[in-house]
Amino acid sequence: MVGGGEGAFIGAVHRMAARLDDSWELVCGAFSRDAENSRRSGAVLHLPPERCYEDFTSMMASEATLPADRRMQCVVIVTPNRMHWPVAHAALAQGFHVLSDKPATATLEECRELAAAVKSSGLQYGLTHPYTAYPMIREARARIARGELGTVRKVLVEYTQGWLATPVEMENSQAAWRLDPAQAGASCCMGDIGVHAFNLAEFVSGLTVRELCAELRSVVSGRRLDDDGSALLRFDGGAGGVLVASQVCAGDENNLRLRIYGEKASLDWQQMEPNSLWLRPLDAPAQLLRTGVAGTGAESAASQRIPAGHPEGYIEAFANLYREFAAQIHSGKASAVPGITAALRGMAFVEAAVASSAAGGQWRALPRFESTWR
Repeated sequence: MVGGGEGAFIGAVHRMAARLDDSWELVCGAFSRDAENSRRSGAVLHLPPERCYEDFTSMMASEATLPADRRMQCVVIVTPNRMHWPVAHAALAQGFHVLSDKPATATLEECRELAAAVKSSGLQYGLTHPYTAYPMIREARARIARGELGTVRKVLVEYTQGWLATPVEMENSQAAWRLDPAQAGASCCMGDIGVHAFNLAEFVSGLTVRELCAELRSVVSGRRLDDDGSALLRFDGGAGGVLVASQVCAGDENNLRLRIYGEKASLDWQQMEPNSLWLRPLDAPAQLLRTGVAGTGAESAASQRIPAGHPEGYIEAFANLYREFAAQIHSGKASAVPGITAALRGMAFVEAAVASSAAGGQWRALPRFESTWR
């Protein structure tokens, strides 16, 4: 693991998710830019001192010299955005698979370089969009793919939070780096949560956003990056969409909601009630689909861990990605884990949204990439 040391948030989530199926073992790490922090963090995680590294470059070099049965196999990246590409590049160059937090890089140009490095290496690359791995999201995706909604006409996706409604970056390190262009890149809100909403909309609908127009704002005075935004979306095939992402919605926690409307029915899912999926046919009563209950399919069952009626949430969905990526490493076969194409799509979305907003909301086309979720 690179990043995720003392004082971090997402690294601990990754470690919990990785342990859930006993398919991963944490063997080494460079957990912080501060060497002492990295050593302390490794000690708390019961790692031997010699495998708690001062920086990621020394970790890559040292691990590459170990016998195959002792060295790490995959590098998990949980750093601020600007470090995702340098760490991934170093890992791939030394022959290690990569599982990275999103967004994949700080810029689309870097992501193109990353894609080339992944392709030439022949190694596995995964991107942790955990919302794609909820059982009822898999259920929704399968139903749309089977044509149960008919032609998709409208996609509404929103991700709203309230934690940045005040200038908390003065004392909150998690907020501070996200609002710092040198660490986060060109966007805070769209790069942090808007990209999740965009990824989920494409993943579930099976459609590709062709172009968008966006407005990004810095609501709290003094911020250099956006904390609020929205975008109109045009999908291939003629569907329209609206994406809302905001971190200044007072009182909201992690309010991620996806609604997809077809000619015959619609689907409605909310992350804060993840075991439920509403199916609303045009000419029949609405139906509440529940994780693990009769009427749901194999796709959602494969992501379900416990009997129906027991809450499953964020950690379990995250763990599904870890389990599937472990299988992908062993088999070399693509899984449902978002990969390098999803990475490219996400960075293209962020840059298009920033450019559109800067141009007063002009429509911007997203570049085309190979159509695969690997």
